[in-house]
Amino acid sequence: MSVAASGSGRRFVRGVICTLAGGTLWGFSGACAQFLLSGAYGFTPLAVTSARMLGAGLLFLVYMLAANRAGLKAMVTSRSTLARVAVFGAVGLFLNQITYTVVIDYTNAGTATVLQCTGIAFVMLFSCLAAKRLPKAKELGGLALAIGATYLIATHGDPSTLAVPLPGLLWGLANGLACAFYIIYPKRLLEQWGAVAVTGLGMLAGGIVATALAQPWTLSISLDGAGFAALAAIVVLGTFAAFTLYLQGVSDIGPVRASLLGAIEPVSATVFAWAWLGTQFPLADCIGFALMIVMVFLVTSSKGERNAAGGD
Repeated sequence: MSVAASGSGRRFVRGVICTLAGGTLWGFSGACAQFLLSGAYGFTPLAVTSARMLGAGLLFLVYMLAANRAGLKAMVTSRSTLARVAVFGAVGLFLNQITYTVVIDYTNAGTATVLQCTGIAFVMLFSCLAAKRLPKAKELGGLALAIGATYLIATHGDPSTLAVPLPGLLWGLANGLACAFYIIYPKRLLEQWGAVAVTGLGMLAGGIVATALAQPWTLSISLDGAGFAALAAIVVLGTFAAFTLYLQGVSDIGPVRASLLGAIEPVSATVFAWAWLGTQFPLADCIGFALMIVMVFLVTSSKGERNAAGGD
C-alpha cells in the first residue's frame, strides 16, 4: 500500500468517526435540553437557546481568533458579508434552534430531532420549485416516507387521536421549515468564507438576538451540579464540538457521505432520552423514526449534496 493510499484511508476513517461523533453529540444536546426544561431550573426554551447560541458563538469566536484571524477580520470588515451572516444567524440558526427547543419542551428530544428531519424534505421541494421540475422517483419516495413518519409520530397509528400535542407538531413542522432555510440560504457564504467562520459568526449573531429576547437576567434560574453540567454539555459538546467534528467529517469524506452518517443524530437523541431520561417511545413512534431516517438516505443520496453547516 502506498503512503498516499494509506493517508487517504486514515482520512476517510477520521471523517467517518468525526461525523458520527458530531451527530451523536447533537442528539445528546437535545437530551440535555430536555433535562433542563423538565427540571426545576427555571429555564424556558428561549433561555436554553440563548445560552446555547451565545456560549457556542463566543467559543467559535475565540477559535477563529486563534486559527484564522486574518479571515475573521476580512469578514467583519465587509458590510455585505456581515449583513448576510446576520440574516443567517438571526433568522436561520436562531429560528432553527428556538423551534427545535420548543418542540423538545412540548414532546421530547427524540421526537423533536426526528421531526426536524422534515427539513430535508422541504429542501427537496424547494429545489424542485426553483428548478421548475417534478420530483424524481427517489425524492417522491422520500416525501412519502416523511409524511408517513410524521403521521405515525403524531397519531401512533390511530387517526382518531393526536398523540403529540398539536402545538408540538406545528412547531415541529416550523422547525423543519427553519432547518430548510438555514440549509439553503448560506450557500454563497459557505463557498466564500468556509463553514466554520460562517457558522461561528452566525451562531454569535443568533445568540445576541436570542439573549435580547430571552432577557435571562430577569429569570429565576437556579442550577445545581447536574444542571450546570447539562448546560455546559449543550454549549461545549452539543454545539461547539459537534459542529467542529461534523465539519471536519465533511472535509474528510464529503457532504453527501457526511449527511448520510448524520442520520445518527435522531437515533442518538432517542437513545439518550430513553436510557437517561426514561422517555418511552411506542412501537408506532419507533417505526416513524425509522421511516424518517430512510427518508434522509433517499433524499440526500438523490440530491447529491447537502449544506455542510450541519444539524442542531
